[in-house]
Amino acid sequence: MRVAFGLKARTGRAVFVAIGGDLGAPQIVERAELKLLPEGAFAPYHAAEKLEPAAAKKSVQRSIAAAERLAAQGIGDAAKRLAKAGHEVAGCSVLIGPGMPAWTTAEIVAVHVRMHQAEGELFRNVLVAGAKACQLALTTLPEKTALDAAAKALDLPRAQLDAKIAALGKQAGAPWGKDQKEAAAAALVALK
Repeated sequence: MRVAFGLKARTGRAVFVAIGGDLGAPQIVERAELKLLPEGAFAPYHAAEKLEPAAAKKSVQRSIAAAERLAAQGIGDAAKRLAKAGHEVAGCSVLIGPGMPAWTTAEIVAVHVRMHQAEGELFRNVLVAGAKACQLALTTLPEKTALDAAAKALDLPRAQLDAKIAALGKQAGAPWGKDQKEAAAAALVALK
């Protein structure tokens, strides 16, 4: 069966949903949470907040490198696992943010709200990098308008997309919250 992945970043982790079949009758194949930080690690910019500028920059760089490795490993492991089960991985869709100014690490840690913004971008960006490292066909959707953007990309009325996602949620069972729904919508777009 053709399957596609949908990914939504959270701090230090990602919601992963794999959907297979076709758009007429999609099926949940797998869902999981991918770790994007090593055990015991903390939000990278928050962890660097009290460090001297040079040490803060190095700390953030190490965290980004670790998150990129973990994203590529998690996505790659899922692709291998599903291929081994006889599925064809058609692609991956990642929910992305609006971007941010090219602030330095020192400028980011100086303003608390910037740390949150930078961490959001960091984890979304490592998912994009992970999908590329796994050589998956990549689609991106804006996180803030994920469901509307997915409906448009799928050329479906929003109500029809919502019904498909609700049916997928019944297949999957709990938890099936906003993050899982948006990741599923992204997976449907990649499946198309």
